[in-house]
Amino acid sequence: MDKDALIDLIVESTTLKWMPRSGWQMRGVPDAESVAEHSFGVAFVALALVDALQGEGLDLEKVLVMALLHDLAEVRLTDLPGLAVRLLPEGVKGQAEAAAIDDLLAPLAAAGRWKALWQEFEDRSSAEGRLVRDADKLEMMCQCLRYEQAGSRGLSEFWAGTDQLQWHYPLCAELYALAKQRRP
Repeated sequence: MDKDALIDLIVESTTLKWMPRSGWQMRGVPDAESVAEHSFGVAFVALALVDALQGEGLDLEKVLVMALLHDLAEVRLTDLPGLAVRLLPEGVKGQAEAAAIDDLLAPLAAAGRWKALWQEFEDRSSAEGRLVRDADKLEMMCQCLRYEQAGSRGLSEFWAGTDQLQWHYPLCAELYALAKQRRP
């Protein structure tokens, strides 16, 4: 184990604590959450969903690793807003994220396993990956609701975009509908 590389990774990952989520920031949300705050929220939502979906055979460890890693590439790529991503050639963002994940996780003994779990999330190729994808969107919309409750306006496009999503778990669709009903 290369301890210098490991401490470099740990220190670099703290970047996510002060990196604001660009979509909120671009819409004038004051004190927009950081990527790290979002990642914590996704991990918590995923944890609660696994508990609520008992009997679905979900692997909690896989879910939590995916949730914690799902935005790690943003340490290197930043939180690219959807407006920017739409201008990139298809596949470029995914390739860059995969390269960043490979590089970031390289010092870890679990690098291969964690990269595979990150890829399952990206590809939605497992029940756990699909659950974390739902948790990612559900957490974002609960945060949107909190911002609107605190007085932020101009966030309707987030709701409109999420209305078009295909939820993988009916429970997540139901929770989203409940959150949407609570809009001010």
